[in-house]
Amino acid sequence: MSRLMLPPAASASRRRLRPSLHLALACVAAAGLAPTLRAQITIDTRTGNVTNQTNGDVLSTIDRRYQQIKPTSVPLTKTELDPKTRLELIRLIQAEQGFAMRPFPRGHKGLTLVANGKLDPAGEAYVSMVTGEGLSAKPGDRVVLTDVKIDRNKIIFEINGGPDLKHRFLRHISIGAGPELNPVVAEGDDQEPVGARLTLSFPGHVPELTGAEVKALLAPLISFDVKTPIQAFTDTLPTPLKDAILGHHVLVGMSTDMVLFAKGAPESKSREMDGQLPFEEWIYGKPPQEVDFVRINGNRVIRVETAKMGQTPEIFTQDVVAGLMRTDGTALEARATTPHKDKLGDAQLDPDKEAPAAAPSLIKPGEPSPEYSTDKDSRYGVMKPVQFPKAKPDAQPGQNPDGPPADAQPPAAPSSSSSDASQPGQTKPQPPPPAGSNQFATEPG
Repeated sequence: MSRLMLPPAASASRRRLRPSLHLALACVAAAGLAPTLRAQITIDTRTGNVTNQTNGDVLSTIDRRYQQIKPTSVPLTKTELDPKTRLELIRLIQAEQGFAMRPFPRGHKGLTLVANGKLDPAGEAYVSMVTGEGLSAKPGDRVVLTDVKIDRNKIIFEINGGPDLKHRFLRHISIGAGPELNPVVAEGDDQEPVGARLTLSFPGHVPELTGAEVKALLAPLISFDVKTPIQAFTDTLPTPLKDAILGHHVLVGMSTDMVLFAKGAPESKSREMDGQLPFEEWIYGKPPQEVDFVRINGNRVIRVETAKMGQTPEIFTQDVVAGLMRTDGTALEARATTPHKDKLGDAQLDPDKEAPAAAPSLIKPGEPSPEYSTDKDSRYGVMKPVQFPKAKPDAQPGQNPDGPPADAQPPAAPSSSSSDASQPGQTKPQPPPPAGSNQFATEPG
């Protein structure tokens, strides 16, 4: 099945799309291998979810920090806000401090939150706004409501100074006589605004509200509870990741901010190269205490090694944070938390847990062993006991291997009629010495 990814540059065209965009994509396999398959995919531009209509699976491609919020349920009155309550509300809320629960983008438009409703934009449009306009506050950062304006049916909050320059319209006006004109607002060394804007809208009109009710309506985006910075940051994360940071553990896939909240500043750093991959090593602890080596590439942890005295190092390389930060909140793999242990020196096998290494063999994988082959026509043949040659002892072992065997009988003496008759020039043959004797036959000189 093909997956459709809209580029961030097409933000202008995405605004003209309907909330649900139905696209029929054809996935054509290799010629002759499989027939043509058709899969209908639905992309919800409000939430960022991609749904496969063939099997109903939701393909989550948006980070959970940019997904649609869960609406609040704050009871609201039908009475319209009067001028006296308006002033009291502004006095209570203005200059109030809180902690960001979502990324706040810059830009004149900002985010719009419907009271007890949804957030606009959400999903891919939310990511495009942060990418295009820039980031004003990250989740867990402290924010200040520097200005509050109440309109007919909405309350506009300026966060951290707002996204616009001061006297934005007066900068285009100049006053003077003749050719010399002086601008109303002189061009100075004004810093670029880094604030954000949040609009809380109501159906019809702004009802009678208290400061506590406004804070409850803004709870999905801003938390006004008294917290420490680490509590404010971890409250924006999934529970497993929050527990790891509060327990001072580093996981593969964490950002540098997460590592700093979990372990603090490292005691030492080093920059090295692993082939063509540059990385930075953050080192925590000193022997004989536990030492953690956190390897970071860019803004993410790619490797964690934990070394303890008298134990083999534990190395973690599987990313477990990326799955937690997805929209569905599921982990990538269940075995991701299993550590890999390096064995140093001559490692001894545990016969109760580890199998011994296989003996070397000339047999290829998949071939039967000759000792199990009983087929007479097999090219391996049938295994039979090895036949060793029999020893051939002689008169003196080891001296005459070609001599007669030890159990051989000596030849019979010749008869007197034939052997006793000696001929001139011939000598009488001597019989061979018995086996095992040290006597040698000699010829007369």
